[in-house]
Amino acid sequence: MKPSASSNDSSNNESHTRIAHHILPTASNLLAICFVILSFVKMGDKSDNTFLDEMIIFPIILFFTASVFSYSAMRAHSGRPKIEKIADMVFMIGLLSLSIIAISLVIEFY
Repeated sequence: MKPSASSNDSSNNESHTRIAHHILPTASNLLAICFVILSFVKMGDKSDNTFLDEMIIFPIILFFTASVFSYSAMRAHSGRPKIEKIADMVFMIGLLSLSIIAISLVIEFY
C-alpha cells in the first residue's frame, strides 16, 4: 500500500522540527564561543591593531538571530518549515563567518 501524501507531509514536518531542535543549542553554544573569542581579542596586546573584535559582532548577531528563529519554529503552529529554513540559513552564514574569523585569528596572532 502506498503512503498517502499527508503522511509524507507529516514526516517532512518532523524532520524540520528535528532541525530546529539541533540549531537552537548549537547556535547558543557558538554564541558563547564568539563571546570568548571577543574577550580573548580584547585582552590581547593586539586589540588596537586588529579588526577582529569588530568582525566578531557579525556572527554574534547571526547566531542570536538563528536561535530566535529556531525557537520560534519550535513554537509555531503554522509556517514552521519556512521559519526553520530561515534559521538554518542564518546559522550556516554565521558558521561560515565564524570559520573565516577563526582562520583570521590564527593568522593574526601566529
